[in-house]
Amino acid sequence: MQKILGYLRKAIEHYNMIEEGDKIAVALSGGKDSITLLMGLKALQRFYPKHFDLMAISINPGFEFFNSSFLEETCQKIGVPYVEAESHIKEIVFDVRKEKNPCSLCANLRRGILNSTATEHGCNKLALGHNEDDVLETFFLNMLYAGNLNTFAPISYMDRSKVTLIRPLIYAPEKEIRKFIKRQGIEVMPKNCPMDGISKREDMKEKLYQLSLEIPNVRANLMGAIKRANINGWKDVK
Repeated sequence: MQKILGYLRKAIEHYNMIEEGDKIAVALSGGKDSITLLMGLKALQRFYPKHFDLMAISINPGFEFFNSSFLEETCQKIGVPYVEAESHIKEIVFDVRKEKNPCSLCANLRRGILNSTATEHGCNKLALGHNEDDVLETFFLNMLYAGNLNTFAPISYMDRSKVTLIRPLIYAPEKEIRKFIKRQGIEVMPKNCPMDGISKREDMKEKLYQLSLEIPNVRANLMGAIKRANINGWKDVK
C-alpha cells in the first residue's frame, strides 16, 4: 500500500486535488483500478492533513456479469458508504443503437450518471481510477485517430453539475496496480466491460508496450512531454 499511497499523494499534492471538507465520490466499477483507488483513498483518509469524506458510487449498466453484492461487500469491508445507480447503458448502447465503437457513448452516459449521483449525495469531488497507462494510451488515441495532442486532465471542473473530477492514480503505472492487487490478494470483478481486450485502447496498450521494449525511457519521456506542453492542465512540477 505504501507505494500506491506514494503515487496518490504525488498527484493529489501536485494538482491540489483534495481540499479541507471535501466529500469525494469514488467511481467504483469493480476493476483493479477503481478498487485500488478506493482502498488508497480510504488509507490516505486516516492521516491526510486535510479532512475529507468518502463514498463509492457504482453504475449498474445492465450487463449479466455486473455483481452488485460483490461491490457492496467490498465497500463494507473497508467502511465506505456504497450507492448503486441503475442505468440503461447496455440497452441504449448495445441493444438499441448497436454501436460498433461503443466506448465514447458509454463513457459519456456513465459520466453523466456519476455526476448526477454524486451531486444527489452532496459530493463536490468525483474520483476516477485512470492510471498512468490510461494517460499515455489516451494521448496516442488522440494523436493517431484525431490528429491532435491531447489527453484527459488531472483535474477538471464540471460547470453543469458543479462537481470537480480528480484522477489521483495518474502517476501509478498499471503494472504497479496489478502488483498491489496480487500481493494483497484482493478480489476484483473478472470482467466489467464487454469491450475488454478488443477496443482501440487495447491496440494502444500493445503499441506502448512494444515501444517500452525498444525505448526503456519512453513512458517517462512521454509524460514529460505532456507536462512541458501543458496539455489540458498538465504541468511540470519540480
